[in-house]
Amino acid sequence: MERDKLFFRCVLLHYFDLKKSAAETHRLLAEIYGESAPSETVCRDWFRRFKSGDCDVHDKQRTGQPKKFEDEQLQALLEENPAQTLKELSQQLKVDKSTI
Repeated sequence: MERDKLFFRCVLLHYFDLKKSAAETHRLLAEIYGESAPSETVCRDWFRRFKSGDCDVHDKQRTGQPKKFEDEQLQALLEENPAQTLKELSQQLKVDKSTI
């Protein structure tokens, strides 16, 4: 039975509230859900988070890696010359081709 991350996080919080250990919780979940269950390390990490007082089971908002250039720069270059190659664009923007 395939379950999503949020489901398992709620179950982890439930077992944490029942005063179960992370290891015991992992064993119980693995017995029921097999390979779909979170690893013992994941269980420990979430229990540590709950113990610190953070019981929010949702992902934290992250900003991600800062952009190396603005999309408008790329758009302007393409409007100037739509036939430019990826290599030419990467040289003008001073970034690797994989960044574009």
